[in-house]
This record gives sequence, C-alpha cells and structure tokens, in this order.
Amino acid sequence: MGDMPDKKINPRVGLFVTCLVNAMRPSVGFAAVDLLERAGCKVEIPREQTCCGLPGYNAGDLRDCERIARQVISTFEPYDYVVVPSGSCAAMIAHNYHEHVFENEGVWRRRAEALGKKTFELTGFLVDVLGFTLTGIPHDMGELKATYHDSCSCLRRMKVKSQPRKLLRDFCRIEIREMKQTEECCGFGGSFSLKMPEIAARLGDEKIKRAVSTGADMLIGGDLGCLLHLESRIKAQGKSMKVMHVAEVLTGRAKVPSAEK
Repeated sequence: MGDMPDKKINPRVGLFVTCLVNAMRPSVGFAAVDLLERAGCKVEIPREQTCCGLPGYNAGDLRDCERIARQVISTFEPYDYVVVPSGSCAAMIAHNYHEHVFENEGVWRRRAEALGKKTFELTGFLVDVLGFTLTGIPHDMGELKATYHDSCSCLRRMKVKSQPRKLLRDFCRIEIREMKQTEECCGFGGSFSLKMPEIAARLGDEKIKRAVSTGADMLIGGDLGCLLHLESRIKAQGKSMKVMHVAEVLTGRAKVPSAEK
C-alpha cells in the first residue's frame, strides 16, 4: 500500500478471500462482503483468484511465487480496490510483489506496484479509505469482555491497529481490554509454526496467558492464521475463551459468551 488513493463513490471492490478463509472459515468472507456492501461498495469475488503465493514466498520458491503473483495481478487489476480480510495476504500483494518478487522485472514490477497501491486490509480500508461511519449501534455487544490480537503483518506492514478497535466500538460498543505486550508475535508466522512447532506453541501460550489475564471472554483478531493457531493453543490448555475474526463480530456473527457477569 502506497499513497492513499482518492476516495471513489460506490467503488468496485475485488475481494481477495484468502485460502484459509475459503477452506477453514468462509463466514469471514461472507462477513467481509456484508461490511463492504453496507459501506456502499460493489463487491466481486473473481473466480480466477488463487493463493497470493505467500507460502511459496516464505519457503523461497520464487519461481512458483512469480507465476501465482502474475495470476493475482492480472485478475485484480480491473478493480478500483483490492480488499483482503487478512493482514498477511494483504501485505504480500501490497508490498512483497513489487518490493521482492518482481524487483528486477520492469513491466511486472510496475503492474505489481500499481496493484499494491490500491490493496488494503479490510478494517484499514473501511476506516482510512472510505471513512465508514454508522448511525446507531447495529450490534450492541457492550457487555462483551474482549481483547484483541494484533497480527504482525497487520501491525507492521499494513499499519493497522486503531482501525479495528474503532469499528468494534462504533458498530458493537465493544471497548477492548488491552493485553500486555499485545504487539508481540503469537507464534504462527505461516510456515514458521510448522518448522518450529515448539517455539510457536510457546509464543502462542504466552499470548493466551496475557489474553486471559485481561478477564476477556473473547479474543478478536484480523488474521485467521493467527486466530486458528491461538484457538488450538486455547484448546490445548483446556480453556474456553472464544476466538473470532473482527469481521464476524462486526456483522453480528459472534455470539456473546454466556459468562457470569
């Protein structure tokens, strides 16, 4: 993501669903569509979309990564914006394509950079680009005790931190109970959690410990990979904290845990 593009009225948005959302929790994709349409966007999910190439990129397989990236660029170029309900996949398209994958390829680098400038993480797009606001509280969950996990890619690459918190406050009247060291990695890191499972588990357990210490009933985040990793560590510890994607909460898809008040 480069300079902020001019705001368009009723923009045509290409939703990049992500592999994990498609395979593991499609409700996040449906929630993203609901939010974008409510904000006035014309949302399309192109059938030609594939993986963004991040797993291959992290593994050093740049040849296959280039092939995948060309497909993504060609598919999403026609849209006014590309919106992704994931910081890691958004960062891959917005930054890694032109900075690394096509670093020495003039034409493709320019095409990748142009696409990157109009690629956004979901909550960052709603707040920073559209300035989306609501009248009233569509999903009042003020009684919910929730904390928030900031993924590394959202935080460091896409510059997303305050945006989901603002939407949760405006849409649901949720005030986040901030955990200590919230900006530390949860241990997922894509293939890192497969290559270094013991370290990944330890980081995840530390994150869960800090989340539980806030007294929260629910852990919310914007990257499904992180959330699935943390959910697995919660189950391994025998805890009952609910884990939800921010888009699910904003669209009323999250049931408030029946914890004792």
